[in-house]
This record gives sequence, C-alpha cells and structure tokens, in this order.
Amino acid sequence: MSRTPRPGPRPGRYPVRFGTAELLRDADRGNAWLVSVDGVAQSYVDLDDPANLEFDYVRRFGDVVDQLPPGPVDALHVGGAACTLPRYVAATRPGSRQLVFDADGELVELVRAQLGLRVPGLRVRVTDGRAGLATRREDSADLLVVDAFERATLAGGLATLEATRATAGILRANGVYLANITDGSGLPFARRFLATLLAVFPEVLLLADPAVLKGRRFGNLVFAASAAPLPTAEIARRTASAAFPSRCVDGAELRKLAGRAKPITDEDAPPPPQPPNDVLGLF
Repeated sequence: MSRTPRPGPRPGRYPVRFGTAELLRDADRGNAWLVSVDGVAQSYVDLDDPANLEFDYVRRFGDVVDQLPPGPVDALHVGGAACTLPRYVAATRPGSRQLVFDADGELVELVRAQLGLRVPGLRVRVTDGRAGLATRREDSADLLVVDAFERATLAGGLATLEATRATAGILRANGVYLANITDGSGLPFARRFLATLLAVFPEVLLLADPAVLKGRRFGNLVFAASAAPLPTAEIARRTASAAFPSRCVDGAELRKLAGRAKPITDEDAPPPPQPPNDVLGLF
C-alpha cells in the first residue's frame, strides 16, 4: 500500500506566542525557508542542505563548532526557532545528542508541522531558558548555545552571572559555551555581558563584524567561552577568510574592550538592547 506523501511547507502567516510568524520560501533555493516573527528574521533553514548556513552569525557558530574535537557531541540549545544549528550539528557530526529549549510552543509546533523536526538525535522541549537550565545535570554537555530572542530582544535572565555560572556547571571540562547577542553604539550591553563571561570562564573570544565591533552599526556579536583553551588561531583564520569577514578578539584586547564594565546579575540587569526599526528584518 502506498503512503500519501507528506505535504511540503506552506508559505504564510501564523499566530505564535510572541507575535505573528511568517514562513517564506527562498526564491533562489527550492527548499530553503525563512522564518520571521513580527518582521524579525528568526531562522533560515535549507531542508535539502542543513550545512548551508545563511545568517552570518550562525556561520560564526558553525566556525566554532567545526573546531571542536571530531565526532558526535552532546549539545544543549537555549532558543531554537527552526533549529538551524541543531540541524547543522546533526548533519556534520552524526550521532550527536541534542536538546533544544524554546519558550514559544506555538512556534515549535509550526516548525514541526511545516519544516519537520525529525532530526536524528534531536529533542525539543517547550520551556523557559532559565527553567530549562535548572533541570540539566552537571558535566552533561560538550556544547551549550544560547540564542534566544523574544520580540527582537534577548530573552530575560540568560545573560546574568547566575545563568552563566549554571551554564558553566552543565558543561564538561572541555565544553564550549556559545552565545549570540545584539548591540549598537558604544556596545554597553556587550561590554557587561563580556565582563560576565570573564568572571566565570578563563577562556573567552568574540566574533563580530568590524563595524559592529566598533559600535558603528547595530548587529550581532558571537561569544565563545570555555574552561579549556579555545582554538582561537584556527577560528580567527576561518572567520577572516569568510565571504563577510569577522574580527576575532581575545586576550588583552578583549579585556580592554570590557574595561570597567560590571557583570550582569539578576539584581542588576540592564534592559536588553532595542534594535532600530530600520534593521529589524536583519535579525
């Protein structure tokens, strides 16, 4: 008996917890899709080629992941949307075990229905990021990724010293923490987030577009942190030769960037940066 083929994704607008999601097909790639919420890009997924990373900051995530020791990893992702990076990890590191926490249950169900979530080794759980972190065992992850935004701003409580210490406890001795944040002129939030990471992890590096790093425009900044030495030279070479090169900052230069900024805490948390309206569609 033949089975009815599963219908393909349907472009359209769908209500979700944090607004209205829109699913758009990439006109240049037949089975690649952009997911946005209230006009803010959330994920780009190529169902035919999960290794195709469209967003620059996700490529920087991929650059770091590719430098991890060979073989499968145990990964925890706080913030999932269409699960672009988990799909990449599953494709490039077969046998990996991955868990995604996402607070938007309606968006998770939309992605499951339209783009599929039957990715080997992947589980998705609907929960707040901090609540999810509290359920994880110590020394249980090789990779922990925070990329959780609500209405274009970083989900609350994920950038604090308390959350960062919890993250460090979940990671194994050689584990790597990856985080995506956004900031603009003067990088006030990024400097405090950097100070937070430096208070917990002995090894930290930053990847960003030079214009964003200089505070000339609003954009993404990717941080990598670990208790073990990071392959900074290899990551720097790769990001410098990318189609849209990023700067890799570490060591004394990174500490200079942090300056006298104070770590973010649950009791002293600044409001997350608000992107200008003219750049909302970029993130």
